[in-house]
Amino acid sequence: MLKMSGLAAAGATILGLPTSADAAPVNASQRKKVLVIGAHPDDPETTSGGTICLLTDAGHEVVCVYLTRGQAGIEGKGHSEAAAIRSAEAEAACQVMGTRAVFMNQIDGNTEANLDRYREMRELIDRENPDIVITHWPIDGHRDHAICGILVLDAWRRLDRRFKLFYFEAMSGTQSQMFSPSHWVDISATVERKHEACYCHKSQDIRSFYDGWHGTMEHFRGMEARCQVAEAFRQHIDALPTLS
Repeated sequence: MLKMSGLAAAGATILGLPTSADAAPVNASQRKKVLVIGAHPDDPETTSGGTICLLTDAGHEVVCVYLTRGQAGIEGKGHSEAAAIRSAEAEAACQVMGTRAVFMNQIDGNTEANLDRYREMRELIDRENPDIVITHWPIDGHRDHAICGILVLDAWRRLDRRFKLFYFEAMSGTQSQMFSPSHWVDISATVERKHEACYCHKSQDIRSFYDGWHGTMEHFRGMEARCQVAEAFRQHIDALPTLS
């Protein structure tokens, strides 16, 4: 049976990664590396920003990977200008969360899933050598989101499943479809920092719609997890455990 896990109480675990009982960073032997891979600047922040902050506060290394630079994301701006603006916003958000930003070279609104793109994702993940990867749920109404999730899933399989794979949700109902969590993370301690990181994306006017979409999800997942606000994730496994 799926169980509610990953709640970020002091001394518990976050998606299976240790935290310190006294809220201090974990010791060097316990530190792990996490990649959070989103299709656009602001995807890692809006979907997982509270969890990212908890992980970095606990001493784990988190890298935010952006499949595109958001080239088509600012009305009236050409691709080059929009990419420069949105990349700078992502860098600022990563600074708030204590992470490093890595940008891939796909084009916003025109992402591809082909042999070369599968190889690029596989090589990036192989090079970063993470313990956990968190990315888009592949059943998503936004084509860029779905492609991002599929590319990561293929890399996980071809790299012999050597890292744990989790999916996040993006505006469930209109984007992520049929998303059912296996893990919840209580982000009450870091939700304000998450919002600060999200609001770094000024070109997207996130403040104007955050509460109606992302805020509603935070509170709904918090109700499920019996806390104030939470983020939800689903771990990818090849088969359910057998009954004994």
